[in-house]
Amino acid sequence: MDYTASLVQLNIDERLKTMRTDALSRGIPIADDETLQYLLFTVSALRPRRILEIGTAVGLSAAAMLLAVDEARITTVELEEERYLEAKNNLAALGLSERVTAYLGDAGEILSMMDGQFDFVFLDGPKAQYEKYLFDLKRLMRKGAVLFSDDVLLFGWVSGEEETPQKRRSIVEKIRSYLETLTADKDFITSVLNVGDGVAVSLYVGEEEKE
Repeated sequence: MDYTASLVQLNIDERLKTMRTDALSRGIPIADDETLQYLLFTVSALRPRRILEIGTAVGLSAAAMLLAVDEARITTVELEEERYLEAKNNLAALGLSERVTAYLGDAGEILSMMDGQFDFVFLDGPKAQYEKYLFDLKRLMRKGAVLFSDDVLLFGWVSGEEETPQKRRSIVEKIRSYLETLTADKDFITSVLNVGDGVAVSLYVGEEEKE
């Protein structure tokens, strides 16, 4: 653990701490302390009313964001049915179900059928698909919305700080392509930060009018 990560004091509901411990014990991929802390800092500062999440897992990050911003509602998408059902149960147990719209299925297909305007997007689904999602994410974001993309440095492989295992080279190239596309897109102002396994935080500044 590096020095800055060692300073993180994650202040979340005790019920979420229990949920995290259980998920980690089962090897379920969830946001690490540093990433979750920065995510909650960001949503607490922005206070988005409409949040879109790609990658529900067991509902931890969705619950944490809703507990941090009382007025927020979240739409969340999960590919795996077992995690989707567990997330729905967890969110119900926390009394958050009425503020959640949860979809089961492929995010690429679901996003293409969605409409509306979101204030904040947490992108934490299949990393190889990030670039594929970008067109619809832009369509669904209002001007001034923020896109928070997680795991974009992927254990230091994407940045070249660590050697990429042979079997991971394809996904690393796809994430690099996503980052190159995102940072070159004039509709976004993007910073790539060495937080957790890397986050890209992008402010949508596109000028086009949307209904």
